[in-house]
Amino acid sequence: MSPFLQGLITICLGVGGCVAYFWVSNLVLDRVIFPARGRDPGRNIARANMVRPWLFLFPALFSVTLYLVYPVVGSFIRSLYNRDGDVFLGFGNYRALWGDDGFRTALLNNFLWVLVVPAGATFFGLIVAQLTDRLKWGAIAKSIIFMPMAISFVGASLIWKFVYANNAQIGLLNAIRAFFGATSPIDPLQIPFWNNFFLMVILIWIQTGFAMVILSAALRGIPEETVEAAVLDGANPFQIFFRIMVPQIWPTIMVVWTTITILTLKIFDIVYASTGGNFGTQILPSYMMQYMFRDDGRATAIAIVIMIVVLPVMIYNIRQARKELD
Repeated sequence: MSPFLQGLITICLGVGGCVAYFWVSNLVLDRVIFPARGRDPGRNIARANMVRPWLFLFPALFSVTLYLVYPVVGSFIRSLYNRDGDVFLGFGNYRALWGDDGFRTALLNNFLWVLVVPAGATFFGLIVAQLTDRLKWGAIAKSIIFMPMAISFVGASLIWKFVYANNAQIGLLNAIRAFFGATSPIDPLQIPFWNNFFLMVILIWIQTGFAMVILSAALRGIPEETVEAAVLDGANPFQIFFRIMVPQIWPTIMVVWTTITILTLKIFDIVYASTGGNFGTQILPSYMMQYMFRDDGRATAIAIVIMIVVLPVMIYNIRQARKELD
């Protein structure tokens, strides 16, 4: 069977199955469980209307439970055993992680990524959004800046490996150094500690376009009256931007920041494609990758640690979204 035909059948079965589920479940609810007849039909109708929303929510709740809750609970239980699952270790895997210098390095690097990348991408996206809105060719500039979003993380990493190449004939960075008189090329990705920041530049380069698009829309939504009033009061452009415009779009800035933060906590491709986690650039996902094929159960424990680190950011993001709705 051709892939096109398989996809068509899958779509038809999926859509048809959903329609059939809702039709049959409502039919059973209205005619079998709470029929609108008998001594008190109004009460049955009220009960049916109370149950009906749960019929619509059930497929989503079932899917979330099956594909999210169950794997999380199962992974946590699995992290308490050895790799084969026949020896209960309790929190032994977690204690072994904390005693490993590689884990502490990866955890520290993850926190550095979380501190630098969301702040950098959001800041540059905000500045670019404001500047391009004032240019006649701003739409072209936005398209160019947004273009890295269309590149995969692996592709972006390969592009920047050429930028960082320790050869003045290939590496742009070393070519600039040679232009100013440097004689010996360097490999930025092998400089301890600072190589992490060179890798962060790649993700900032990618995510600046995302931040720019969202924040540009938010800036356009600011009432002109507030800006005009600030101009009449004698405010300069910097005061107007940072004291009038930024506070009005602060909720949007926080949404962009938390979204990029969640992405940063899950980053793996850039580090793996650029350095493979070597030279002190290890982060939690790449560190977990090392233990997936070893004879112990620490990989699952690392996955739980990553989830715990991501959880506060997600909770904060959900609270911010609720505030927006209120």
